[in-house]
Amino acid sequence: MYDITSTTAPKMPSLGKGTECIQLLASQISPDMREAIVPMLFPTLASYVSGTEFQYPDNTWKEVCGMMAHLIADSGMGKGQLTNCIEAIMRKSRKHDEDELQKLVEWQRSVKTKGANKEKPARPDVAFWFPPSDVTSAAFLQNAMACETLGGKTQYLNMPEVEMADRMCGGHKQVSLTIRNIFDRQHAGALRATAEGITGNPTLRANLTFSSTPFAARRFYKNELHVGTFTRIHFSYKARQGRSGKIPRQGEYKENFLEELDKYIVRLEACKGRFVIHQLNKLADKLSDDIAAIADLADDDVVWDMGKRAIISAWKNGCVLFILNGQCWTSAMGHLVEWMVYYDLWSKMQVFGDLLKEGDISTAEASKTGPKNMLDDLRDSFNEAELEALRVSVNKPKEGTKRQLRVWMSRGFVSYSVETGLYAKTVKYLGNGLKVNGKGNGKI
Repeated sequence: MYDITSTTAPKMPSLGKGTECIQLLASQISPDMREAIVPMLFPTLASYVSGTEFQYPDNTWKEVCGMMAHLIADSGMGKGQLTNCIEAIMRKSRKHDEDELQKLVEWQRSVKTKGANKEKPARPDVAFWFPPSDVTSAAFLQNAMACETLGGKTQYLNMPEVEMADRMCGGHKQVSLTIRNIFDRQHAGALRATAEGITGNPTLRANLTFSSTPFAARRFYKNELHVGTFTRIHFSYKARQGRSGKIPRQGEYKENFLEELDKYIVRLEACKGRFVIHQLNKLADKLSDDIAAIADLADDDVVWDMGKRAIISAWKNGCVLFILNGQCWTSAMGHLVEWMVYYDLWSKMQVFGDLLKEGDISTAEASKTGPKNMLDDLRDSFNEAELEALRVSVNKPKEGTKRQLRVWMSRGFVSYSVETGLYAKTVKYLGNGLKVNGKGNGKI
């Protein structure tokens, strides 16, 4: 289990067997930005998958669309490397869109040459796979209709500045609803009319990536933290590092690299049908129990709410890994999926921890207000009054003391002695890694 309250990011596991495509892409990213950029690659790669569903542990079937990720780092730290990597992945989509645009240009030329009384040619079925980042709301929805008509293709958008989402959603007030509909693969929510009189309410199959500084991210999401929008997005935060004096080196995307990458793109496009990845679902169940344990130790519903969707996002990434690896599963893939859950939660706590507690202070103070493992702050043997006093000291109601003790007992974290009236930390809690690295440091 990773520490989501440390100022140091959870360390990415070794990219072992089954993650060769990610290794290939990571080789073009400077070492200082690899951890932050690797999770950002999955919405891009998944945009090539259509006509494929995977069964989640709750027995629902999910497509690998609705995947959204946000890269956060200070200006000049190398966020632009993500765009370079995306352009390499999306070369085939770029070529497709160039051909589609030519169809549209020819149609528009034909319309202009027709006289006022002559029948105008019908607009061709045109769908863009990789629309421009400054797409308008009307164009986004029209393209969603075209993608649905032409086989349920997922459109992918990369926004180097998070504020670009306002234009795509039709204003900042519409961002929350649009993102929720995209994540849940819902319809657009209203009938839309185009210039040609076509109406529709398309299923929103889209994957999105954003980039921004911490300041811009905090400003953008400030009013979206408690309505479900925020939890639907994976966050990758790169903290400011020391002044090394060395300019980071990134890849050159040469022909041999692109040829190797194309082999994996073919696998994504060719995958069709329904799949149940039992090893991945078993991991999702384990992660759900682990996140619940963290939330119970801190008595923090925010952690639990964020964790549930962080697992879904990482699970979808696991489905993409499964396809990339020739529809086979490996333990190294599982380690990467698990890390992405905790890296997402850590990033949220680092950048938004104070705002999640309904404060509004500087980014530097945000991580200090994350979830706290209260059991670590108690003696190995303690009474109910001690926990009650601790809860009051961290601004939690004392009325929740008995419930928290019942939860801790049901999870096997503590036992109770009728003779002494004391609760005691169990061997299960002290020895199985529920404390960070087996150390009682007060963090989860």
